[in-house]
Amino acid sequence: MKHLLQKKSIRTLITFILIFILVYLIYLSRFIFQPVGAYLAAIAVPIIGSGIIYYITSPIVNWLSRKKVPRFIGTMIVFLLIIAVITLVVLFIAPIVQRQFSNFVDSVPKMVKSAQDLFELWQQNQNIIPPQFESALQNVLDNISGYAEKITTGIISAIGQIFSFVFSIVLIPFFLYFMLMDGYKLVPFVSRFLTPKKADSFKTLTANINHTLSSFIQGQFFVSLCVGIMLYIGYVIIKLDYSLSLALFGLVMNFIPFIGPFLSAIPAIIVGFFQEPMMAVWATVVMVIAQQIESNLISPNIMGRALSIHPLTVITLILAAGGIAGFLGLLFIIPAYAVVKTIISHFYQEWKERQPEKDPDLL
Repeated sequence: MKHLLQKKSIRTLITFILIFILVYLIYLSRFIFQPVGAYLAAIAVPIIGSGIIYYITSPIVNWLSRKKVPRFIGTMIVFLLIIAVITLVVLFIAPIVQRQFSNFVDSVPKMVKSAQDLFELWQQNQNIIPPQFESALQNVLDNISGYAEKITTGIISAIGQIFSFVFSIVLIPFFLYFMLMDGYKLVPFVSRFLTPKKADSFKTLTANINHTLSSFIQGQFFVSLCVGIMLYIGYVIIKLDYSLSLALFGLVMNFIPFIGPFLSAIPAIIVGFFQEPMMAVWATVVMVIAQQIESNLISPNIMGRALSIHPLTVITLILAAGGIAGFLGLLFIIPAYAVVKTIISHFYQEWKERQPEKDPDLL
């Protein structure tokens, strides 16, 4: 029996069986974890929100700290900057977006009527439509009103969900304050309870995770901001309706790697088409130019290859996360995967360093 357990394949099989048993036992006792899950869900929004803002603003506090500015003063300066940005958004941007959104909702029936007229025109000239597409066009014509209602209902529902986060968002400033003030103390505090070797390993691991998260969040924030500004300038130049709202939508969608730019192009092209068919072409041109500048000039200089994730892996993760967790999954799957990859790489590297070196004379 002892000789049998020494075989690597047997040990691997036993490990997988034990892991399966552990997962099954956790599944059977999942009712025990429901209160924990409810607690984590309640604090998820303020922790994630404050964490994102922390990685965006912490370079300012750290820079001021290096300039001998007390950390409390630096934190207060950051809060004043945040308040100033929010004030500018509320005073100048929010009213325009609200007005454009109201105009868009009012124009939806006109868009639906235009689409129906277009389909009817095509039906009257069926000689230019292949027979195999006739039934598909008829189906779209019959259901286009329902599609428009679903889209409008979905937008309104999304707005309602945003307001439901208000109470959680109120906690973000408190979490952010303590992160900026005392965040740097966490690693030394935990290291005090570890042996010197494990403390060094823990410090290296946390430094790598911090670098991964800061590279992604800071880089993606500035890249998306640049894309949003370029889209707004382009939309204003071509005189596209709802230019500011569409540019803000493109800014948010750009946080989703690879598919985000394509998702942001869809509403701009649709709005441009109903405004004037040629406008859809110009909206596409603006989107392509902005994405080319972003992918060839901005991203390489701001983000570089910090995450080192293959594009095929990114696409696979996004597809899986979108099906499991929806929009939030699309936003957080890449940094979550990068953190897990960093942790696994760290422990694998340590495991390799502990392996005895083979004597070259025996090879």
